[in-house]
Amino acid sequence: MTVLRWLVKVGGIVQGVGFRPFIYNLAGVHDLKGFVANSSEGVEIDVEGSREALEGFLNEIREKAPPLSMIEDISVQEKVLAGYQAFEIRESERSGKAKTLVSADVCICEDCLKEVFDPGDRRYRYPFINCTNCGPRFTIIRDVPYDRDFTTMSTFPMCPECFSEYHDPVDRRFHAQPNACHQCGPSVLLKDASGGVVEKDNPLPAAARLLQAGYLLAVKGLGGYHLACNALDHEAVRILRERKVREDKPFAVMVNDITEAKKYCHVSDLEAELLQSQARPIVLLRKKSGTLAPQVAPENAFLGLMLPYTPLHYLLFEQIEFPLVMTSGNLSDEPIAYEDRDALMRLGDVADYFLTHNREIRHRCDDSVTRVYRGDRYPVRRSRGYAPAPVRLDFDLGRVLAVGAEQKNTFCLTKGNYAFVSHHVGDLENLETLQAFEESIELYKRLFQVEPEIIAYDYHPEYLSTKYAMANDDLPKTGVQHHHAHIAGCMAEHGLTGNVIGAAFDGTGFGIDGAIWGGEFFYGSPVEFKRIAHLKYVPMPGGAKAIREPWRMAAGYLRTCFGKQWRDAAPVTFLAGKNGMLLDTLDDMMEKWINCPPTSSMGRFFDATAALIGIRETVNYEGQAAIELEQRAISALRGGDITYNYVIQNGSQAWEIDTGKVISEILEDCRRKVEQDLMAYKFHNTVKNMLVEVCRKARDQYGENRVCLSGGVFQNILLLDMVYRALEENGFTVFIHRIVPANDGGISLGQALIASERRRLVCV
Repeated sequence: MTVLRWLVKVGGIVQGVGFRPFIYNLAGVHDLKGFVANSSEGVEIDVEGSREALEGFLNEIREKAPPLSMIEDISVQEKVLAGYQAFEIRESERSGKAKTLVSADVCICEDCLKEVFDPGDRRYRYPFINCTNCGPRFTIIRDVPYDRDFTTMSTFPMCPECFSEYHDPVDRRFHAQPNACHQCGPSVLLKDASGGVVEKDNPLPAAARLLQAGYLLAVKGLGGYHLACNALDHEAVRILRERKVREDKPFAVMVNDITEAKKYCHVSDLEAELLQSQARPIVLLRKKSGTLAPQVAPENAFLGLMLPYTPLHYLLFEQIEFPLVMTSGNLSDEPIAYEDRDALMRLGDVADYFLTHNREIRHRCDDSVTRVYRGDRYPVRRSRGYAPAPVRLDFDLGRVLAVGAEQKNTFCLTKGNYAFVSHHVGDLENLETLQAFEESIELYKRLFQVEPEIIAYDYHPEYLSTKYAMANDDLPKTGVQHHHAHIAGCMAEHGLTGNVIGAAFDGTGFGIDGAIWGGEFFYGSPVEFKRIAHLKYVPMPGGAKAIREPWRMAAGYLRTCFGKQWRDAAPVTFLAGKNGMLLDTLDDMMEKWINCPPTSSMGRFFDATAALIGIRETVNYEGQAAIELEQRAISALRGGDITYNYVIQNGSQAWEIDTGKVISEILEDCRRKVEQDLMAYKFHNTVKNMLVEVCRKARDQYGENRVCLSGGVFQNILLLDMVYRALEENGFTVFIHRIVPANDGGISLGQALIASERRRLVCV
């Protein structure tokens, strides 16, 4: 028998997922000798055996890899025989440039869950049980390669039994980096709001009693703190809203299992699969009328539901028989708290008690939010459970840093075919979030060994992400129009090349003419685009103030339609209670376009409509008016094909959608006292018709049949479904987001693709 020696290098997510023990045992099956080790490039396998055994070994690496692994590439190099006598796992190498990928945090696996509730197991009721198939990854890593010494578990020396498991190749915890037990690992404490220890020996039963009694708890999870309370307790939910300064925005709810989920929501098989997936995201589901406190998700037909994903969560639910509000541990507009001292300082006036532990969270990471649409995931926020796993692209993007937008910020670092879209950073509106943004960029650069060649940023000069980019004098920079980035992000996901028709609908994006865009149609590619249509400009009275006060946008539309007589045309209820001097000032501002930026925003069009028909005149969270308009429309699906009229006319450079008739006919419906639900549905149907008509005109002119839909307005699932169906009926091929969100959380991926394409053209 001829013996060969192969050096096999495996790249991808192959560290911290049980890959080396898998290789060790597989080598034994095929009677191979040599060693396996983590390296800065992934996993290296130096192995000797017969050609038949080596080929079988290689095939099974691809076919039987551990469930959390993601093999991206395998290379084989034949070497001179070394004469290995056994197969072993060697210490990791730290030389060379890191190419390894870092796994996202995942929920507890079934094997560990069985052990945690097995009275005969030595880890019975241990809140930090894990193995190579589950547990924390990204949130505890300090550096690569992913070894215990480079995680926050390095401060917990393993006891003899854990040490034995860790070094036993046939054990499920062989080289499980967070491996620990009651004797040697992290422990849970219950503290009061001042940081004093309340319960050390039995903190979980004590925490359960407090929740039952109506207290609010801050609970330390994988990527940060949650604020928790009994979701059936009306008063507890009310107090949480008051203390968190969150008047109406829905809270997420955690329930014990899928059976409990079905008590409160309609859950399809695909939704159940997503709820129970390893990522354990918050899933948006249709609510059932039930016993949840109404203030959990007021004026909303959907509920954000998730299942437990840490052993601590499961042990807490063992003690209670009610669902828990589990909302991010922060105050309004702040990033989630993840460091213990900071959490006590920032949440001490919100939570009555803290259920915490002494395992350090190295990197904050919010819960992911998603839903199911047309048989697949439709993300709203991509974070824990998904990031920092890369988006694998069909083309080489080189090394780009794209800094994203202001709202729902993510950034993106690219390295060849990998796009590392960050976890959710948040809204870049304060110093703390900006610091988190800057620190996270440095972290990703270090973890993935990326030194960018170019920085992409949004055209908006006041975005903090843009200012961060402009302050970097060492690298070339390229500005990217906001809505072009939206469409390019959708194209990147699907590997689309050439030109497409793009519809980018959102609230705010800086236009190349200085106006506020947001109801945009494009024809083009990531290299260049042409704005082919948009909503006709209207004044946005008070600028950003109009976002918080949708009645101002309604005034802007009325002023555009009726000139100085706009107040005479407005519904009586719309003017009720408004100061005459304020309206005079507003009228003067709009006439002179003072502090009234022109806008084509679809999001603001939704706001104006919600205000005109009496649904919502002011908001206390982003998109509230549009969300409540959607909820009303959902209630009137019996409406059929009713619609308002509009006019598409030739503008100086693009088709303009004149919405004057929409406004006039809405006012007529108000005078006729048409139901608000029906008007809301009619409006949605009108927007659908606008979009389809523009796409048909574009197809006639450019011969293009592919349509990409992006922008935060398409988080409106009713509108998305109306549009998708109508486009398909008209023979279009439709592309929507499946990996990154349609909202501004997906902007950075589009920026990266555009910057890469521009750089490629320059280099060519």
